[in-house]
Amino acid sequence: MIVAYIDGGARGNPGPAGFGVRVETADGQLVAERHGAIGVATNNVAEYHGLLAALGFAVERGHRDLLVRSDSQLLVRQMQGLYRVKHPRLRPLHERAMALARQVGRVRYEHVGRGQNAQADRLANRAMDGDLDAPRG
Repeated sequence: MIVAYIDGGARGNPGPAGFGVRVETADGQLVAERHGAIGVATNNVAEYHGLLAALGFAVERGHRDLLVRSDSQLLVRQMQGLYRVKHPRLRPLHERAMALARQVGRVRYEHVGRGQNAQADRLANRAMDGDLDAPRG
């Protein structure tokens, strides 16, 4: 199992947006970090881009068991099927995430506090600040 901490943000909401992903082993060893700017978007759109990056990483690397941790309660509950996806800009992102999750196999979602998500937040801020150096891992 791998654990992906994901975050997304936008300055202005909507505004310049980016995402960050930190992937670890179950015991906390760093596997990879990813971040990227996505242009002008909302926080929720940026959160989904973080999720898509994490799911894409798992698919590319052949991981079949993924725990996603996010401080976005909305995203977590939508992916768990507890909340409907009402916003039209989120629907295609949610559908893409669901398709990638099926490719992974076992994907679980956990809502965590911002303090537990600090590394993903740091990466998302780097993306929003325009620091797009090559990701690690």
